[in-house]
Amino acid sequence: MTYTMDNKPYRPFGVAQDLLYSKSPEVLMEGPAGTGKTRALLEKANLCAIKYPGMRALLVRKTRESMTESVMVTLEQKVLPNGWPMLTGPSRRQRQCYRYPNGSVLVVAGMDRASRIMSTEYDMIFAFEARELTEDDWESLLTRLRNGVMPYQQAVADTNPDAPTHWLNQRAQRGQMTRLLSRHDDNPNVTTAYKERLDQLTGVRRDRLFKGIWSGQEGAVYDLWDPAVHVLEKHEIPEHYRRIRSIDFGYTNPFVCQWWAIDPDGRMILYRELYQSHGLVEDHAQTIAKHSAGESYEATITDHDAEGRATLERYGIQTMLAKKSLRSGIQAVTARLKKADDGKPRLMLMQNCLIQTDQRLIEQQKPTSTSQEFPGYVWHRGTDISESPVMVNDHGMDAMRYAVVYLDGLADNALDVRVLGQ
Repeated sequence: MTYTMDNKPYRPFGVAQDLLYSKSPEVLMEGPAGTGKTRALLEKANLCAIKYPGMRALLVRKTRESMTESVMVTLEQKVLPNGWPMLTGPSRRQRQCYRYPNGSVLVVAGMDRASRIMSTEYDMIFAFEARELTEDDWESLLTRLRNGVMPYQQAVADTNPDAPTHWLNQRAQRGQMTRLLSRHDDNPNVTTAYKERLDQLTGVRRDRLFKGIWSGQEGAVYDLWDPAVHVLEKHEIPEHYRRIRSIDFGYTNPFVCQWWAIDPDGRMILYRELYQSHGLVEDHAQTIAKHSAGESYEATITDHDAEGRATLERYGIQTMLAKKSLRSGIQAVTARLKKADDGKPRLMLMQNCLIQTDQRLIEQQKPTSTSQEFPGYVWHRGTDISESPVMVNDHGMDAMRYAVVYLDGLADNALDVRVLGQ
């Protein structure tokens, strides 16, 4: 099966072709990175929109902002014909939907604006990076499949594998979803160099992104980490909350700056983050100063890089050295990840708190934020687990530990040189 839309031909291979013909009510299209899952879903959405005049499909991720530079780019650059009227009008960031001449509509949304999604009906729902969703999100979406224009209604989720206990894997194992296993052979455009980069990943990230395995976090340092528990929806931080910043220097490895708010109960909230590789400290200092305007911090805790600290201080960012005791720091972070008496942990991260996304890290299949580091932050096998985590892709973990150690007032054997915070 091959078809052409303008100058954008598409030939589905493997389970991508199976998806185009599938009429199962719920479909899980899973597999490693780079197998063409996203395009396969979008091609089906486009084909059905053309075939069934007046149909309505929802294209959704956990947040609306995450759609702009991912799903919508693929749709506009690889699927929709050049010059179609639907590509004019609002910018991609402001676009609400894609309207076809025959009355069909592809609606673009995020679960962070669920009220808009839940107020209308659809024939098809396509959930991208569905591992970000909760099962409650998914089942709420299913209630919207009642537009009745198409001869069948369908919800399709695409995902890279996660932990075996993830609700998507469990739902498919229970037979509630038709499982389509995509592989690199399904995508003729994937390069050997790209697959070699995936093959060089380690541990759980290699299992999931290269091999396509639902791999558990064996030996995870923070095995309590659960996005459903520790990730908050984005919201404004009250002015009276305490605030600190924590920084881990890097160039080839990411430079990480975390903005933390502390509520009256002592709960830490990561509400803003700079996570960027291949940048000068001077450039990062300007970015930090810009995004910190109007806010007051009791401290900015940094890694032990004298030149980097001096550069920050030239831009008015006064710093203090982090206490780097690894064992007690990890224990302190673990304690904060536990649920308190009110059922909430004392350390939480906001969704979508990145200042900007590092495309270089995306291409390298490396974490692009602190939240993405948790699954791969593991203990060395065969060693005393109280001593030695694997020091790879741990830059957000380090910055987070510095912040926790500072707030919890832990002692350190290293010299503690303090400068008053900004």
